[in-house]
Amino acid sequence: MRKAVMFLLLTIGLYAIWNGNISFCSDPGETEHQPKLDVPYEPTSYGITKAMLSMAKVTSKDLVYDLGCGDGRIVIMAAKERKARGVGVDIDPVRIKESIENAKTAGVTNLVRFAVQDLFVTDVSPATVLMIYLWPEVNLKLRPRLLQDLRPGTRIVSHSHTMGTWKADVIQRVEGHNLYLFVVPANVTGTWVWTGLSKAPTRLQFTQKFQKAHGMVPDEENEPFLKCTLNGTAIRCSAESLLFEGQITGNLIKGKVRDSVSGPARLVKATRDPSTRVSI
Repeated sequence: MRKAVMFLLLTIGLYAIWNGNISFCSDPGETEHQPKLDVPYEPTSYGITKAMLSMAKVTSKDLVYDLGCGDGRIVIMAAKERKARGVGVDIDPVRIKESIENAKTAGVTNLVRFAVQDLFVTDVSPATVLMIYLWPEVNLKLRPRLLQDLRPGTRIVSHSHTMGTWKADVIQRVEGHNLYLFVVPANVTGTWVWTGLSKAPTRLQFTQKFQKAHGMVPDEENEPFLKCTLNGTAIRCSAESLLFEGQITGNLIKGKVRDSVSGPARLVKATRDPSTRVSI
């Protein structure tokens, strides 16, 4: 009788396994609550960390964000060596727990904080410096938010990977890895009316691709009147022998223009129709 019962239970068990009703796991706790990582954890070396902080010229006035912070070493080093404030986010709670312990050991808990968070929903707008060590496709997915949410002049340092067609302002080779520095440019797209650029007010339509911009006379098919380069809120434009340098504040540009490199400078101002501004 006992053999018959055992045979019956074994038969039922095999049937259940065959139909997928029972599964086996060596340690169920290992698979529970494990986050789905966009990028596998690979710590940045301390030498590269130091180089990234130097590229961004981090000072005590900065707020450094690290998206996918791992063990927190970048913001911890920024706080310990440069007295900067820092925020680290990572989707893995194990890494955040490790970051918090490392900050305590380094004695910088007054300057840094860490959060378990998806980097795609993190509010990065307060940052003056942003550090990332992600994959190329993640950089591209993140890029529109960085251009939209970060203030002009914010420095981004990407370990190993580019931003696609957004060319880096500086590239540095460290320990066999490329480091890329990007400075978030102001948005100058739209229609601007310039006074002081020529004898009469000049209306120009600006298009922009990251830190490069062109000013065209609307409704005219010709070469760009102005060719410009942006570095944060600073703008530098040229047109034949004309050279303009100025600063952008929202819908206002102020600066000086010269008709030649050695010629006298005169003040120039431009205002934008806000309704013509588009995303870059």
